[in-house]
Amino acid sequence: MKLSFTKMHGAGNDFVVFDATRAPLHLQAEQLRRIADRHFGVGCDQILLVEPSRTPDARFRYRIFNADGGEVEQCGNGARCFARYVRDAGLVDCDEVRVETLAGVITLRLQADGQVSVDMGRPEFEPARVPFDAPARADVYRLELDAGAIEISAVSMGNPHAVQFVADVDAAPVAELGPRVESHPRFPQRVNAGFAQRIDRHTLRLRVYERGAGETLACGTGACAAAVVGILRGLLDSPVAVQTRGGTLTIAWAGEGEAVTMTGPAVRVFEGSIEV
Repeated sequence: MKLSFTKMHGAGNDFVVFDATRAPLHLQAEQLRRIADRHFGVGCDQILLVEPSRTPDARFRYRIFNADGGEVEQCGNGARCFARYVRDAGLVDCDEVRVETLAGVITLRLQADGQVSVDMGRPEFEPARVPFDAPARADVYRLELDAGAIEISAVSMGNPHAVQFVADVDAAPVAELGPRVESHPRFPQRVNAGFAQRIDRHTLRLRVYERGAGETLACGTGACAAAVVGILRGLLDSPVAVQTRGGTLTIAWAGEGEAVTMTGPAVRVFEGSIEV
């Protein structure tokens, strides 16, 4: 089967996008892993499928598969690329589009300067909704690892995140601690492990070891998670410029019970086809 695709990225977090609006597309985990492979396939952090919506409240259904072939609930950088893709492909002729995800319906807005803003919905802090094994909600939790304990904050942005603040994000042991946090038994669906460094009240630097993908150049939901945790803990004020290795994302949040807005770039890199 030969498939046409578009390669895109949002702040260096890269995607292979397939249009499944005209005919269903069913890819097995092995096929997804091959597409994502940077040596034997196209190469990407995630694969995005554009499908017809199953609800009248949204224009499209947006599905996300990690490089390991597993489907996940949400991807903020991918959402921005999704909005750019459907507009450039002529699937919509407006600057605002609502799309269905596993985490719920979200609204995407294309800005005049080429940036894309995403209404990411309300963050969830209750442990059962992250999900995270804890007897009660807290701003900070102690997480035991084989190399010692660390302090994290747990939050869901439609997918689970464990955020820890570090003194120097460049020196943070992301490659060593990331997999241990990701697969920690207190996170039954695994977790995205964020390492955040506060620069000032409106700026932080961030690295994320993503569930099923490893460390990426940027993580949109991770940026949202780190910003809202910092605001909740009194370390940051909205809006927050989140500096990732692939670029800067702007996160705005008015406080608990309110939705998070993320703004950043979405770039089309090239188009091609692949036999799967």
